[in-house]
Parts: sequence; C-alpha cells; structure tokens
Amino acid sequence: MAEPETARRSLEWTLRALAKLPLPVLHALGAGLGTLLAYLPTRARQVARLNLALCFPELPQRERRRLRRRGLAETAKAILEVAPVFKRPPEQTEGWIRRIHGEAHLQAAIERGRGVVVLIPHLGCWELLNLWLATRHPFTALYRPPRDPALEPILVQARTRSGTRLLPAGARGVRGALRALERQEAVGILPDQEPDGSEPFAPFFGIPAKTMTLASRVTERTGATPIFAFAERLPRGRGFALHFLPAEPAVADPDPETATAALNRGVEACVRRAPAQYQWTYKRFDTRPDGTRLYPRGKRGMRAYLKRWTRRL
Repeated sequence: MAEPETARRSLEWTLRALAKLPLPVLHALGAGLGTLLAYLPTRARQVARLNLALCFPELPQRERRRLRRRGLAETAKAILEVAPVFKRPPEQTEGWIRRIHGEAHLQAAIERGRGVVVLIPHLGCWELLNLWLATRHPFTALYRPPRDPALEPILVQARTRSGTRLLPAGARGVRGALRALERQEAVGILPDQEPDGSEPFAPFFGIPAKTMTLASRVTERTGATPIFAFAERLPRGRGFALHFLPAEPAVADPDPETATAALNRGVEACVRRAPAQYQWTYKRFDTRPDGTRLYPRGKRGMRAYLKRWTRRL
C-alpha cells in the first residue's frame, strides 16, 4: 500500500515544481522534449507515424515527418502544462485565454434550455477548457479512471476544484449525465476515445474507427444541443484560443452508423484547424473491422532500444 502513496507524493511534488514555471518556459521545454522523442525509437513516435500515414496519405513523406515532429512537441507541451492548470489558482490559468472563437454558438446552446453536450476531442489543452467551462455554467464531465491509481486522486481534485462534477464512464456516469442534461446543464464528453463493447465503426479521416455511441444516445434522448470545443495552443507560450463549433444535427440521429459518422466528421473538422495539436500518439485505430492489429505489440520503447545497444558493447 505504501508504493501508490509514494508515487502520488512524488507526482504531487513534480506537478507543484512545474507549476511554478512560466508558460513560455514550459512550452519551450515541451518543444525540446518532443523534438527529442521524434528522433528516438519510442512507441509514441511509432504510433504517431502510423496514424499520420493513415490520416494524411496525400502529404509528401517529408511533410508527414515534419507534422510528426510538431505533433510530438505539442504532446509534450500538453503534458507539462497540466501542472499549472492543476496546481495554480484557476483565475491565473484562465488569464492565458487570449481569444474565444464561436462563443455565440455555446451561448445559444445554453439559452435553448435543453442542456448542452460539449464534445471535447484530445486536441490542444482540454484541461484548461474544462476549467473555463466549469466557471461559467454547471458542468459535468465523464472520464475514464487512469490506469495509474496514484494519478486518480490528483486528477479528481484538480478537475473538481472549479466546480466540475466528475462521473466515471459507465452506466452510473450515463445516468448522471442524463440527469445533468435534464437540469439544463452542460456535459463534457471526449468523443475520440475507442469504446469498449460492440460499438460501430465510422470513418475518421477516411479510416474505419471504432466509435462511441454515448454522445449520440444522450443527445437524442434529452434533446440537448451538441457542440464541439477545443483550446488551441498559441505559438511561443502566448496563451490559448478557445474554439466552439456547432455539431451536425446527425450526431443525434437514432441510427448509430449515421450518428457516429457525423460525430467523427466533427472531430476531424476540429483536428484540421490545428492538426499538430491532436494526440497522434493515441491508438485510435487499435481495433480494426477485420480483427487485425495496426500497432505492434511488445516492448518497443526506450528500454528495449537501450537493451539492444548495450548488447553490442
């Protein structure tokens, strides 16, 4: 029992230390770390390479390599900027938001009075977006508990301190989301996580991807307004720009294939606005319709790389 507690304390100390750094410094560190990862045989690099080859086949190989380098740098920035978002006072980190695009779409959805389903892809700084939403409107977010048990209490405390109500994904979370929408609140859902169970495949950048029906089901059942949102990272640590985009009405279609196709089109539209800031290291196409595996299994990270080289010495 002492090991998880030791890991939690170590993580808390690391987050507090990183939170003291200015945003431009954190982003510069992230850019350096991500660039290094782009040249090392890590699993993140390999997954990003496969994803980009599938999603952007029209790009020359040189352009895809450049996008991969930028994508890994942005992923590293996203990891480091979690520290101040989690540990600084919310009013400080909210001050990083420089521009808001499409806020009228969000306001119109709220005023409609049927609840709002905020679809938040893994793009930019979704933690900052969650914080901003919770300080302006009653907000419930569904989440998957992290694999590392030391991380969950830190994550829950950080996300709930500004008023967000967290519900674990599952039957209990769905019931809670439905009740929140009936109260005309906003519910945040990450629409680009690969779901469990027998969910349908829908095109994502033209590639069949197993896609959740949760967002469509709660939207159809409650009549809530779906809207896409993401927080774009501005260059050189200058802050963030929030984007709100209306979703297609077909997201709430009772036909699962129609609804999931519309959902993925909305995620893709967001990604195309800031492609380097998408989480390309996520195994979005891990399950394939024919049962084959896209991503290699086994140890292919830095540990395996170092082991191979030490054998040669």
